[in-house]
Amino acid sequence: MTVVALMWEARAAEGRGPELLEWARSSELAREPLRRETLRAAGDRVLVITWWEAPDTAAELPELPEPAADMITRPVHRWRFESLG
Repeated sequence: MTVVALMWEARAAEGRGPELLEWARSSELAREPLRRETLRAAGDRVLVITWWEAPDTAAELPELPEPAADMITRPVHRWRFESLG
């Protein structure tokens, strides 16, 4: 088994940073990850990292969806990483 970290990052539309952050925090996943962390950065960006046990990095895992189009300035960026301890 491998630990996979999924990273989800979005940039809020002008003045919608607090709303995007609340949306990301309240969005539920189909099941609970090993760990979930929500961060914010300059430019009203929100980052959510979840950690999962999986057979490999290509495994089917629950991910946060795209927020409403008017809440963000561009499509969500997503990355997958394998934890190396």
